[in-house]
Amino acid sequence: MNEPARSTISPAKLAEKWNRYFPIGTRVRYWSGVREGSGKISITRTQAEVLGGHTAVVWIDGYDSCVALSHVRPEPTK
Repeated sequence: MNEPARSTISPAKLAEKWNRYFPIGTRVRYWSGVREGSGKISITRTQAEVLGGHTAVVWIDGYDSCVALSHVRPEPTK
C-alpha cells in the first residue's frame, strides 16, 4: 500500500485501509497545500477518519489542522 490516497475507493474504506497499515505515530511526509516540493516530515497523531462525509484525513503532529490522505505519504523509519 504505497499510495493509499490515489485509490478510487470510498473515503471510509480509504481511512479504514490506512488505519490497518499505519498506526498512530507513523512517520509521514505531508503537504499542507498544493502537493509541490518536498513537503514536511512529522508523525501522525490520530487514526485516519472521514471529514464531512467526503474526505479521508489524518491529524499530523505539529500541524493545527487535519491533512487529506491524498497529501500524506508514509515515510520509511530511520
